[in-house]
Amino acid sequence: MVSRSYSNLLELASGESPSFGRMSRRIPRIMTVAGIMSDIDDDPSESVCSDPSSSSTPKDRIIIVANQLPIRAQRKSDGSKSWIFSWDENSLLLQLKDGLGDDEIEVIYVGCLKEEVHPNEQDEVSQILLETFKCVPTFLPPDLFSRYYHGFCKQQLWPLFHYMLPLSPDLGGRFNRSLWQAYVSVNKIFADRIMEVINPEDDFVWVHDYHLMALPTFLRKRFNKVKLGFFLHSPFPSSEIYKTLPIREELLRALLNSDLIGFHTFDYARHFLSCCSRMLGLSYESKRGYIGIEYCGRTVSIKILPVGIHMGQLQSVLSLPETEAKVKELIKQFSDQDRIMLLGVDDMDIFKGISLKLLAMEQLLMQHPEWQGKIVLVQIANPARGKGKDVKEVQAETHAAVKRINETFGKPGYDPIVLIDAPLKFYEKVAYYVVAECCLVTAVRDGMNLIPYEYIISRQGNDRLNKLLGQEPSTPKKSMLVISEFIGCSPSLSGAIRVNPWNIDAVADAMDFALEMAEPEKQLRHEKHYRYVSTHDVGYWARSFLQDLERTCRDHSRRRCWGIGFGLSFRVVALDPNFKKLSMERIVSAYKRTTTRAILLDYDGTLMPQASIDKSPSSKSIDIINNLCRDKNNMVFLVSARSRNTVAEWFSECEKLGLAAEHGYFLRLKRDAEWETRVPVADTTWKQIAEPVMQLYTETTDGSTIEDKETSLVWCYEDADPDFGSCQAKELLDHLESVLANEPVTVKSGQNIVEVKPQGVSKGLVAKRLLSIMQENEMSPDFVLCIGDDRSDEDMFEVITTSMAGPSIAENAEVFACTVGRKPSKAKYYLDDTAEIVRLMQGLASVSEQTVTV
Repeated sequence: MVSRSYSNLLELASGESPSFGRMSRRIPRIMTVAGIMSDIDDDPSESVCSDPSSSSTPKDRIIIVANQLPIRAQRKSDGSKSWIFSWDENSLLLQLKDGLGDDEIEVIYVGCLKEEVHPNEQDEVSQILLETFKCVPTFLPPDLFSRYYHGFCKQQLWPLFHYMLPLSPDLGGRFNRSLWQAYVSVNKIFADRIMEVINPEDDFVWVHDYHLMALPTFLRKRFNKVKLGFFLHSPFPSSEIYKTLPIREELLRALLNSDLIGFHTFDYARHFLSCCSRMLGLSYESKRGYIGIEYCGRTVSIKILPVGIHMGQLQSVLSLPETEAKVKELIKQFSDQDRIMLLGVDDMDIFKGISLKLLAMEQLLMQHPEWQGKIVLVQIANPARGKGKDVKEVQAETHAAVKRINETFGKPGYDPIVLIDAPLKFYEKVAYYVVAECCLVTAVRDGMNLIPYEYIISRQGNDRLNKLLGQEPSTPKKSMLVISEFIGCSPSLSGAIRVNPWNIDAVADAMDFALEMAEPEKQLRHEKHYRYVSTHDVGYWARSFLQDLERTCRDHSRRRCWGIGFGLSFRVVALDPNFKKLSMERIVSAYKRTTTRAILLDYDGTLMPQASIDKSPSSKSIDIINNLCRDKNNMVFLVSARSRNTVAEWFSECEKLGLAAEHGYFLRLKRDAEWETRVPVADTTWKQIAEPVMQLYTETTDGSTIEDKETSLVWCYEDADPDFGSCQAKELLDHLESVLANEPVTVKSGQNIVEVKPQGVSKGLVAKRLLSIMQENEMSPDFVLCIGDDRSDEDMFEVITTSMAGPSIAENAEVFACTVGRKPSKAKYYLDDTAEIVRLMQGLASVSEQTVTV
């Protein structure tokens, strides 16, 4: 919606509202600080100002945040020191905006300029960029920017995310606390700039890439309900790599302050989910095709969708006269000389595998001498984005390999490798795509890499280029791709020849296979790729992401939110308005007012922490329970999944405590009473089928155990690897459901367990039995407290809640169904952990103790 908050930045415009010019699809557009604009249409009806007289319809607005603005900046050459700004047509962020459409959504950019701007000029530049380009520049001191970008981002995060561990000072940067502090400081500065333009109730914020991973925390801290998406354009490493990062939890928690987190591939998302499981103990669920992580009552959605290219821009470049002229030149240089061009386009960095590609070319020429003099590998090396010793080493290695291969296999008028390490204009690259018979991408690790997509669209060409290539309009197009299996676009290009770039022989064979492939096969593969790339463009990607972000944020307004934690451990707790924390004052007050009380308590995870090794109750717990039981107004039941022998032994000192064992199959009203069963005596012959199956999974899952109870069998994987244990549990659940389909049992999964128990057995039976006993004795309770922590306790909550309208509970009774932890539940109350449960029970026990004494 139209923003109502342009504070600070608008003060630069002397208190007047900005009048944004209409953002035409045609770019670039230029404006100088002196105020000379070109290609701008000042149509007041397109202004974003909230002018009542304006007839424009308010548009949804998104704030796109990235390290760099999609803006080119340069000084005027007339000596006036004024700036010339224009759109950077090659920026993904600008293409993203064009894909969304100007008429549907308004886009504001926040980021840095590539050029340094003197502090005296920053206010003026900010005003111009905001009013003309809807860009909010973030100005960073040169030293801070260097430590943030070239230091932490490029020397620590970027190598680690590309699987390079700092095993020695030469192999990636060792963690440096001061560089990390610079990174956090810059992320906070970005948050400050966003504050100046955001309307938190309406605007969506979309943060891009690893440079700003801490930003979601700063935004969420200021606006608990901010609509925030994050997309990671780099790989996300496996947990074994990621967990070496000293600030691993801080970054994970920062990302989880987003509403939607996007990744190019399932592998990257899977690694992130694994890290959340192993380091934060968070699990994820897939519901109706959407993956979500439950985090403090919020559902953080995971989006898996590779970015696409800007079809319109690429097709317009293909139609340029300059492109046509360059294609003619390349045809003359290669095709007319009976030379087949193979093409590589890569940044000059250690992860793009340029040297591996050259070695494969060398191997191909050695193994297949018939290709000598016929094929040429044109390697376009884009300038590296980072700095450092590794870049210089890659450059030296590349030049040495090119020199060696050309000296070995070259001859007058023929060099098998043409290295272009000077910057090329985009239309020149496109011309190379058009002429190349095969494109090679052998990166050892890359987030996405859109080179194959650009190559496919370029090979589709147009009528004028087809004519130059000697093709009829009706001739099917063809293209061949040899791509690394370690790049993000690999899964979406199923017709490409996928290779392990480290296997030089395999890459050489793949190149030969691509060259020898039959024409119809090349055409079929090209057609399949073209269909995918042309329909999954950058606009499709952006619209899909924003639709999911809107869906994820839909219930923000009805949630109660508050922040907890300090620094980068800050997080927001979001709960349904009816789901409240149980107040000690309220329950104690109700406890004192009432005279007939029913208390149902789970044990494991409620009175006893799940992580505790010794599960037996402490003397303090026994004293609390006994004080509650001695109160003649109380009827207390402890409901456990454990065997009756175990609970009977642990609570032998509690004379008046009612016990329910094995989820309520066995029930005892007090210590001296006989055990009764709530369902017919179970036939346990099914154990002969289930136990061997469980035993098989126990042998193959290190850390798992089997607990054999009287009426049930439990497979526990609490001490197993969390990912493997969870995977095995799902398999075991399916396996047991299959083999026990005709037996009178149910198979259920719980917290780190898979359990088989008789049908009809649940903790809800205990709640029903307790209420019926009290009703039979004409003691309908006016106070009911039921506390549990997992799925099995939900049956008790349901019985308690539905009984409120019936005769088994007194009219106007105080009913408290309480779960442990903030999570979806049928209970209306929660407490954070077992320590709070124990404090609550201790408080109630103290009231009872005083009553008994009096």
